[in-house]
Amino acid sequence: MTQNTSVVPFRINVAQAELDALRDRLAQTRWPGELPGVGWSRGTPVAHARELVEHWLTGFDWRAQERRLNELPQFTTVIDGQTIHFAHIRSDDQGALPLLLLHGWPGSFVEFLDVIEPLTKEFHLVIPSLPGFAFSTPLAEPGWTAARMAGAFVELMAVLGYERYGIQGGDTGAFVAPEMGHLAPERVVGIHLNGVLSFPAGIEGEDAQLSEAERQRSAELEEATAGYVPIQSRSPQTLAFGLTDSPVGQLAWIAEIFHRWAGTSIDRDRFLTNVSVYWLTGTAGSSAQIYYEQVNDPMAWVPKPRGTVPTGVLLAGSHEYGIRPYAERDHTIVHWSQKDNGGHFFAMEEPEVFAEDVRRFFENLM
Repeated sequence: MTQNTSVVPFRINVAQAELDALRDRLAQTRWPGELPGVGWSRGTPVAHARELVEHWLTGFDWRAQERRLNELPQFTTVIDGQTIHFAHIRSDDQGALPLLLLHGWPGSFVEFLDVIEPLTKEFHLVIPSLPGFAFSTPLAEPGWTAARMAGAFVELMAVLGYERYGIQGGDTGAFVAPEMGHLAPERVVGIHLNGVLSFPAGIEGEDAQLSEAERQRSAELEEATAGYVPIQSRSPQTLAFGLTDSPVGQLAWIAEIFHRWAGTSIDRDRFLTNVSVYWLTGTAGSSAQIYYEQVNDPMAWVPKPRGTVPTGVLLAGSHEYGIRPYAERDHTIVHWSQKDNGGHFFAMEEPEVFAEDVRRFFENLM
């Protein structure tokens, strides 16, 4: 494998013409009709989308958000032929533990903005964009599974000179982080997960050990993933035409997921910053490729040995589907924290609670 391990400083600088084109498209939106009285039951309601688009047009300031993002030291490098974008924020404590923060879909590195300040008291932070997401684009080729992403991030941490480090991952990141633990258990001191998914092994009677709440979460998981997963895992390229051509289409696609999965209110400008990153980088299709890769990668479904790296799980109060007996079959669980608040986007929704749980998990491992 030929590697280009040069690390290049990076700043976000969206051309004004791109912002002007976005405003024009928003102003000329062709709105769909909808059935009366159905609310969110069939997807994002027109009234909700109209409200967000009006703010995107008249109240949202991308340049202010761009300046905020550019306060972070950002870089790119090339690993396994793929451009990898990441923020790298060093703690004032030179002996701090390096911590890799991994987002998922439909999130981005924007998810972690509010946890940077509390976490950098004790950690050096590395916050990448997953391959195919945001500024880690374009995808150089097919085949970027969670396992391949894991290999790239193991290499990234080595490029940065970190021999021992922790990982925090949610959603897709919760698949990538354990793969890193399998690849480099001698380097990964601990893995903290939210949005963790573990599935039954198909053994007769295995659900007998589940609590009533766990059975309910298991039943809800199929419903929660029934809409977007089949599309993104089968036809990400077809989906890309609509979402890459229509900013309102991109917004509505993400808004439905945030509505269904968030347990607490998310700042509207922070939400639109995340959506704008998807729109301005044109990554509707490339970010969806991870679903296609995972579903169609036979190795992703081959049973693996139980992970040996100490693992902690943060389970939100709502819209989460982690089931401890299944998770303990796959991971060495040493910390299981269940909260009454928060949802799938925990770092955005409850940053202080998120940061404190990460600190508590790693304090016994450093």
